[in-house]
Amino acid sequence: MTESSALRTDRYELTMVDAAIQSGTANRECMFEGFARRLPNGRRYGIVAGTGRLLDLIRDFRFHDAELDWLRDNNVVRPPTLDWLADYSFSGNIWGYREGDAYFPGSPIIQVDGTFAECVVLETLILSVLNYDSAVASAAARMVSVSLGRPLAEMGSRRTGEYSAVAAARAAYIAGFGATSNLEAGRSWGVPTMGTAAHSFTLLHDSEEDAFRAQVDAFGASTTLLVDTYNIERGIELAVAVAGTGLGMIRIDSGDLPTVAAAARAQLDALGAVNTGITVTSDLDEFSIAALSASPVDAFGVGTSLVTGSGAPAAGMVYKLVAHKNANDEWVSVAKTSASKASVGGRKSAVRSLDASGTAREEIVRVDADGPSTAADAVVTDASGASERSLLVPLMQAGVVDERYLGAAGTRLAREQNAASMRELPIDAFRLGRGDVVIPTVYR
Repeated sequence: MTESSALRTDRYELTMVDAAIQSGTANRECMFEGFARRLPNGRRYGIVAGTGRLLDLIRDFRFHDAELDWLRDNNVVRPPTLDWLADYSFSGNIWGYREGDAYFPGSPIIQVDGTFAECVVLETLILSVLNYDSAVASAAARMVSVSLGRPLAEMGSRRTGEYSAVAAARAAYIAGFGATSNLEAGRSWGVPTMGTAAHSFTLLHDSEEDAFRAQVDAFGASTTLLVDTYNIERGIELAVAVAGTGLGMIRIDSGDLPTVAAAARAQLDALGAVNTGITVTSDLDEFSIAALSASPVDAFGVGTSLVTGSGAPAAGMVYKLVAHKNANDEWVSVAKTSASKASVGGRKSAVRSLDASGTAREEIVRVDADGPSTAADAVVTDASGASERSLLVPLMQAGVVDERYLGAAGTRLAREQNAASMRELPIDAFRLGRGDVVIPTVYR
């Protein structure tokens, strides 16, 4: 039996269903929308991630006997609701921004259409996936943008939970990281994996030279040797002596990295290892990577900062009811009006306005009773060369998932979308200093 995702939710999702079943409103057709009111401080764009994982989880959102027995034993809901949950399978429609695309405050990142009951029980699951994965992808995209084309590897599994570690590796790959240390991310999502040795491997051996020799004997001279267990200068000397001038890379995990990297490059060149690369891994974030832009560093490994969203561990997305049908089968817009938490009601479509050079200038959200089109994915170009790109694509129709977005193939598709989306952003998007959101969102 497939593991159920049904109890990865908050209790009040089920108690709302319980009350709605009793009041007769559970089957009222509704449109829910997921969006971010704002971006984390200093951010000029966000990156949508988690969609492929989420679609899998929604498809597996079932209440089996084990879940139903627990709910019954703990008096969470009443018997009629247990009967409804026993038959639950999402049968509605979901539209969303393409995974890997950029988003901005107010962007209708995901829209869920179905009965109130079947949509509301997905709230926690949708937000937990999109908030975390998008936070990691948004941080990763900033790191990629300042790495100047040098490869980055995700290696933060030991700094987060065992499930979120896999999600983080996938999100980072979508945003442009080249590899991960996490093997499950490789198996489940097709993310390339990498890794050689830690300091414990050096400490295991009687000498640093013995450790290097064992690693080279096992993996060849193209391996990466960790040279900072004792003394970096001595470690580099031994690494080249053991592997020869064809040594693939050295890794440095400590010290003042700009200074250490410069000295390491000079030493490698003096020893004839002119093609040996340098990778650094010491508590990096986008700011320290940018600070190394002029240093002779060939690759970066990033852990803690990446899997914690570089100071923004959640993307701040919310999931709100924006429309429902009335007794006459007509759509009625609804919206929250609380101070600082107001939302815009109504079913919506969204396009990104691009100038003739292909640079994004505006996010246009149209409040439209017809909602997003099932024939999305269009680009309309006018005589001047300016264009509008439709942003919402159908992800599920009548409860059936679009298989293109799932698994390793869906992850690669999201990575391609991210690369295309990043090419659309104005140059100001890539500044790390505080500034305004780079694309305004306009409601029409």
